[in-house]
Amino acid sequence: MEHDLVHSGFNRCRECTGVQSTHRVVTGDSRSLEEVDDDSVELVVTSPPYPMIEMWDDVFSELDVGVREHLEVAEGEAAFERMHRELDRVWTEVERVLVDGGVCCVNVGDATRKLEDSFRVYQNHSRVIDAFEELGFQPLPEVLWRKPVNSAAKFMGSGMLPPNAYVTLEHEYILVFRNGDTPREFEPGSKRRYESAYFWEERNSWFSDVWTDITGESQTLEDDELRDRSAAYPFELPYRLINMYSVYGDTVLDPFAGTGTTSLAAAAAARDSVGVDLEREFTEVVRERIHETPAVSRRAVEDRLDAHRKFVQDRRRSGEGFDYESEHYGFPVTTKQEKQIRFYVADEVNEVEDGFEVGHRAFPGE
Repeated sequence: MEHDLVHSGFNRCRECTGVQSTHRVVTGDSRSLEEVDDDSVELVVTSPPYPMIEMWDDVFSELDVGVREHLEVAEGEAAFERMHRELDRVWTEVERVLVDGGVCCVNVGDATRKLEDSFRVYQNHSRVIDAFEELGFQPLPEVLWRKPVNSAAKFMGSGMLPPNAYVTLEHEYILVFRNGDTPREFEPGSKRRYESAYFWEERNSWFSDVWTDITGESQTLEDDELRDRSAAYPFELPYRLINMYSVYGDTVLDPFAGTGTTSLAAAAAARDSVGVDLEREFTEVVRERIHETPAVSRRAVEDRLDAHRKFVQDRRRSGEGFDYESEHYGFPVTTKQEKQIRFYVADEVNEVEDGFEVGHRAFPGE
């Protein structure tokens, strides 16, 4: 059972309604997370390089020269498996650093690839599930999110002539796993858990198994080469997952930090974070993006509050009422569990020896 006092970051207040989060950015190999302690992370949100997506061939070939050898002789299945073995080493480290009952969310897409005359789909999501089950994780219901393809001619194969056309993959998977058999437990009435609640209508939307309201991420990196090596997912994706599967005071890990979207989302949600990436160019981008936290966190909180106010108005227009009132804001809520919900926005970012400290204050009630 977890006690609030254990999570000093949640209680280390600059003022009576303030909290502080810490964020580490590490340049290193996630196949050996040497700088992350055992059982020190409550949530993992990440998107690895996708095996058999051509843009990641060089990355996997540098990790295992056998990958390139298999690709050169069109041995797709063998290359696919060797790529995943490198990811398996990361998942083993994730199991070590994740607390019992902690959650890991892996965003991954399947790949289609033609090698010589053979065209097929490589089911990355299925292979990742197998790897986590081997480690003792419990698969939880997964999410499909639609990642729009912008091409007007996005079909593959023989065009309008049957039977040799192929479905275009326009979705990715968010695979969700629990470390062990049982969920985390909290002391009764845990402040940080109840303040971390989401709205009833958010629950209905977020915990649907298909997300169609999140669009792809446009790349704004000035370095063309760096942009080609990045595969950022949209901010809303990790931000939503962090609010779904963690509470204030938790630590969120991204072992494939890339441009730092998960770290930024954790900071915006007033959680601690650790971001790890092999390439220093990317970790430098992460360090720059953390400074965006005040503006990003305020916008995220205001958007959630505005959406809830609209929900209240719409429900009242339909003749439905509410039985509960928010303790910190001037609006009703649907369930008793939402009464203590509280939002924190960042107002300062300070660089420290091993990363950043972000100060957050409670967003004013009305």
